Order: sequence, then structure tokens, then C-alpha cells
Amino acid sequence: MPGGFSPFLARMAEVAGFESFFLAGSQTAAYLYGLPEGGIMGMRDIVDHARHLATRCSIPIFADADTGYGNAVNVHFTVQEYIRAGVAGMHIEDQEFPKKSGLHAGRRCIPLEEAVGKYRAAVAARDELDPDFVICARCDLIGAEGGTFDGAIERAVAYVNDAKVDMIWMNSMHSRDEIKEVSARIPAPVMVSYYGAPPTPTIDEFRALGPAVVIFPACIASAATQAAWSFVHELKAKGPAAMDELRERAQQSPWGAIDSGGVLSEQTIRDIEAQFLPSEIQRDYESTFGHTSTLT
Repeated sequence: MPGGFSPFLARMAEVAGFESFFLAGSQTAAYLYGLPEGGIMGMRDIVDHARHLATRCSIPIFADADTGYGNAVNVHFTVQEYIRAGVAGMHIEDQEFPKKSGLHAGRRCIPLEEAVGKYRAAVAARDELDPDFVICARCDLIGAEGGTFDGAIERAVAYVNDAKVDMIWMNSMHSRDEIKEVSARIPAPVMVSYYGAPPTPTIDEFRALGPAVVIFPACIASAATQAAWSFVHELKAKGPAAMDELRERAQQSPWGAIDSGGVLSEQTIRDIEAQFLPSEIQRDYESTFGHTSTLT
């Protein structure tokens, strides 16, 4: 499952053939507010943005819900807002609030009993509206203050057996052996994110290790960010020539230059205009600027 930020990137993933997309809170904080992930955003920020992705995509959207934005009471209403937004599922972390990025130092987890109560509240709230909606518990104990690998598995098992969550996201996997062990010991579908030394396991390796899902939480947004970082320096150094070089690289790509209009279904707008607007106010798409180029 690739992840990122915008409906545009989610549509790219869909067009490329992926079957789901993750809306990452870290990328939402970065692109909406220019801030690092740190519990600054509220529920409404993510829910409203999640609705944009779900509306524009046909593939399921799996959404970041941080810590549920409070205690079990907050989690109840958070879950129901995510369901109403049209996404297919969400994850809730067992960190303290304000949370830290799952990749960064300083993480702390709430007591096990409190975490189980929050996940029970999430499942109960889900069952009131949509039993098919997926509740995922993300365990952040590995690498957190006082956290251990065995302690993380103990928590995950409790989240499944006592809170009845649908799946577990075991964060911060650093080896193939860890992935194999958590997949075997946790009695529910397990999702993993790999942060060990390269090379990253292949898809066939991941299948053999046993997780149900491998998530790359910000990979598409990260690729876009790195490309923009490189280009902005090229533009500063070379001026307009950098634009020509960018277009040339796009044409040389094995996948060609992106057809932005196609990915964004721009033709749909023209079809609606043709069907419903009076002929005398329809647009001239044949002789105005841009009529000889593809929709980009």
C-alpha cells in the first residue's frame, strides 16, 4: 500500500494499478501547514482531506487518525467522522498525545489498559455505523521510551483479543526476522512498515514472511518532494533551461510524461458541459490556446 498526501497522488496510484492508498498524517501536516508531524493537526483537518481522496478515487482509502485526537470519548466521534467521510479504514496509534512521528525519536505510549479501552471504543463506534469499516491498531512501542519487541507483541495481541480490532500495524520493523515473528505471533492480519537496512525485501519475500499488508506510508509524496527539491535547485542554477530539461526527462521516461488531465478526468468536465450547457455558451476547445496539446 503506497501512501502520500493529495487526491492527485492517490489517483496516480490508482491509474498505476495499486488497489489502495494511504493518507499519511505526516504528509498532510507538511503539505497543508508546512510543519512536522507532532500532534498539531486536529481531527477536522484530516477528515476533510480524507473526504477529498475518497471522493476522487475508486480504490479504498486507508486514513491516518494519529492517536484518535484524545481519549476514548474523542475516538468514538473520530471513528464515526471517518466513516462518514467515505474512507475504507483508519489506524489509531497507541502513543501519548501530543504524538511524535512514527519514524522519529521521542515517542511514548499510553498504558496498555488505556489503549485497549480506546480501541474498544473505536470498534463499538464503528459497529454502530458500518461493520465493514476497518479499525487498525498501530503499535508504536518498538523504539519508544521503555519499549521492547516482546512488549509490543503483547500489546498487539491484547488489541486483537480484548479490543477486537481488525488488524495490527506493527511499526518500526528493522529485520526480516522481526516481520516473520510478528506475523506468526499476532492472531490477526498484520501490516508492517520496513525501516531496516537495504535492500528492502521484495514482494515475494514479504509474502513468504507472512504479513497481510506492506505499507510504504509516504513513498509517493516523498518521491514528489525529492523531485521538487532537485528541480528547484536546477531552476535557480540554470534558469528557464531547467524547464526544457525537465520536459525532456519526462519524455524519456519509460512511462512517458504524465497526462495530468487524464489522471484528473478533465474530459469529464467537457462531457458535462456538452450534455447540459446551452450550445451558445459552450466553450471553444478547438481553436483557443492549448487545443493542440494533450490534457496535461
